[in-house]
Amino acid sequence: MFEQAFKNIDDVLRKEAGCTTELDYTEQSSWLLFLKYLDGLEQDKVTEAALSRKKYTYILDKPYRWESWAAPKGKDGKLDHNTALTGDDLRDFVNGKLFPYLHGFKQRATGPDTIEYKIGEIFGEIKNKIQSGYNLREIIDHIDELRFRSQTEKHELSHLYEAKIKNMGNAGRNGGEYYTPRPLIRAIIQVVAPRIGERIYDGACGSAGFLCESFVYLTAKGKLTTKDLATLQTRTFYGKEKKSLAYVIAIMNMILHGIEAPNIIHTNTLAENLADIQKRDRYDVVLANPPFGGKERKEVQQNFPIRTGETAFLFLQHFIKSLKAGGRGGIVIKNTFLSNTDNASVSLRKLLLDSCNLHSVLDCPGGTFQGAGVKTVVLFFEKGAPTRKVWFYQLAPGRSLGKTNPLNDDDLTEFVKLQKTFADSDKSWSVSAQDIDQATYDLSVKNPNSGEVIVHRSPEQIMNEIAALDAESAEVLGNIRALL
Repeated sequence: MFEQAFKNIDDVLRKEAGCTTELDYTEQSSWLLFLKYLDGLEQDKVTEAALSRKKYTYILDKPYRWESWAAPKGKDGKLDHNTALTGDDLRDFVNGKLFPYLHGFKQRATGPDTIEYKIGEIFGEIKNKIQSGYNLREIIDHIDELRFRSQTEKHELSHLYEAKIKNMGNAGRNGGEYYTPRPLIRAIIQVVAPRIGERIYDGACGSAGFLCESFVYLTAKGKLTTKDLATLQTRTFYGKEKKSLAYVIAIMNMILHGIEAPNIIHTNTLAENLADIQKRDRYDVVLANPPFGGKERKEVQQNFPIRTGETAFLFLQHFIKSLKAGGRGGIVIKNTFLSNTDNASVSLRKLLLDSCNLHSVLDCPGGTFQGAGVKTVVLFFEKGAPTRKVWFYQLAPGRSLGKTNPLNDDDLTEFVKLQKTFADSDKSWSVSAQDIDQATYDLSVKNPNSGEVIVHRSPEQIMNEIAALDAESAEVLGNIRALL
């Protein structure tokens, strides 16, 4: 039923002039799903209060509750078409009254960790793009069919929502920013092995894949006490996200996975000065796939001791600083980080090796991230002691990944198994810290078991080759002009 309802919603959105991409479909589904969820949450609270003979104070005023404007019911429990808004009346109510009312919660909330603040943030950042009130009515009717009160219902809905996020990731470059392949996330979590009671952080959380999968990992162990469940709900998962759409999707994704009031903050993480991060602000576990290829302004770079325009390198500094002593990290980063010869890259590798035990590096094949033609590695480290030995694992060497051949959990089984003991194999090997060049701190992936000789050209060689190509091009152009 849920799958068909999602398909029906997308079919209506495809007819809508204001929605043209998978990103639009997910965004517009998200705010409606959120309000339907909020209605269910309030109904549950009303029931709990009645059983305790207490009075429940609604979050939303009556005209703005789902049951009032979206799906008013008659005595027979079916939609009351006489009172249900539709057409221009529905669109005008949503744009002119509902969204401004919900956005106002941000000013009225007691703090950013409340559901009221999340409501205000969400409805201040996104807009209703469904221009036809008749299309909007049809979508609302499909949303109203959905129930996610039980854990089973939430579980099924979370899978469907994840599928929508994955479609966004496959839809193009922008969508890919929000999606890290879930098999890779699950393998990273298995290696880092978070425990209940530890605080888990992702400062570039996108669609909150790392946080959601960590919740699944921790709850799958079973035999959880009431205290454990309360800890998971309120004191375990922390995220920050800069982009509006990703923030909304992260909130909805965590809610559908079972976290009622996610600790996700809408902010530019890199705008925070590293010097301001105190001991009390630090986390036990950092899991992240920070954006790479972006460029940060000079004033943002001033917040970091190692100044660089590369977003991912700034995030890595932030994550190291954000970990407690003994804290553990699993971070995805471009593989060029391991060998770049610029001052910032060399300094950052030195910082990582000196302040953390970089115990494992997972080398991912090309195409791991669909829509992004960048090769990546995953850095696994523990803060507080210098690196003594780095274990490398080359995942599926020679394999080309893509939409029809994506990364799967089986691909990572051997890596997770061998990593436990840092075992050598034809795909894995270790390098002693003593053998790492103390001038460049080069950590290039050079598998001694592959028989393949990987040659890295020096900057001088690259520049000489460019100059030679330029000269060759100039000669060709000169010959062409001579013929004209």
